[in-house]
Amino acid sequence: MPLYASLIVFVIYFVNVAMGAFGGQTFLGDVGEMLVLFAASILFVVGILQEEAARKVKDGS
Repeated sequence: MPLYASLIVFVIYFVNVAMGAFGGQTFLGDVGEMLVLFAASILFVVGILQEEAARKVKDGS
């Protein structure tokens, strides 16, 4: 689930950057962009660590 959340948050970041590049109008400021990208990174790391833990349990290691 955190991997899907990470993807959604990153898409929000990407849309904001694309809107700024093509339209000149963004809905997030500099701090907002930083926080959204930080949240996407944290969610991605949490998702990867959960997948790794589940794989360890499955393999019996």
